[in-house]
Amino acid sequence: MFMMPEQFSTATKATFDANIAAINVFTQKAFVNLQKVVELNMTVAKESFEESKAAAQQLMSAKGPQEFVSLTTSQAKPSADKAIAYGRQLAAIAASAQADFSHEAALQLTETRRKISTLVDDVAKNAPAGSEQVVAMVKTAIVNANAGFDQISKTAKQASDAIEANVNSAVSTISEATEKVTARATKK
Repeated sequence: MFMMPEQFSTATKATFDANIAAINVFTQKAFVNLQKVVELNMTVAKESFEESKAAAQQLMSAKGPQEFVSLTTSQAKPSADKAIAYGRQLAAIAASAQADFSHEAALQLTETRRKISTLVDDVAKNAPAGSEQVVAMVKTAIVNANAGFDQISKTAKQASDAIEANVNSAVSTISEATEKVTARATKK
């Protein structure tokens, strides 16, 4: 006997409920990571304000142009180091968010595959005689779709890894350049 419409309706409702739950999880993870970025920005802004105020007071108390330049130069490296640290923290938050989203997407994909497989197996068990080729075609289509999803996931992971490596490389390059410039400015 073929599956009844209620069985398809139940499967559709379960899929809809699972999708809503996944959207809720993704939204919660997005808010958590947004909160981390806001907290980082607030901390950096507060520290920057305090440091700028102290630096301005030091610069105003300079006894001459040489002392002014010396104070300005001495503040360059700590400021650059803090900017680089901020970039690294921001990159870490982004990498963590990407990992969270990828993990949750993989869980959802696995669960969806399981449900589809179960539904197809149920349909196959209840399919009328002579429909074996249609069931085999559907199963083959599902296997091919899963292979496509796997390839897309692998490609997205590779792209994400490449972006993370490029960000880390850029931060390192900027850090090295800043150290060289600061060292030259300090020698003058």
